[in-house]
Amino acid sequence: MIEKKPFSEIIGKLVVTKEGKRLGIVKDITFETRVGELIQLVVKDPTPYIKNLNLEITKEKEVLLPYSAIIAVGDFVVVSEEDLV
Repeated sequence: MIEKKPFSEIIGKLVVTKEGKRLGIVKDITFETRVGELIQLVVKDPTPYIKNLNLEITKEKEVLLPYSAIIAVGDFVVVSEEDLV
């Protein structure tokens, strides 16, 4: 289970895979308001690598990563690439 982090500590962090591939920068987080469940990370400035993962993309060209793919939050937001595809 991921420890609790304030929203402000996650925004602006670099998102990387556990193998170290850069994916982009966290712009926002979407969540279900009724239960508070986190759903997705909104990633801005997607790298060319993330575009090959066939993820959902917004009209603003931001990529939506499922929250369930997050492994750790520290200096970076680390995600499991296996959980993205």
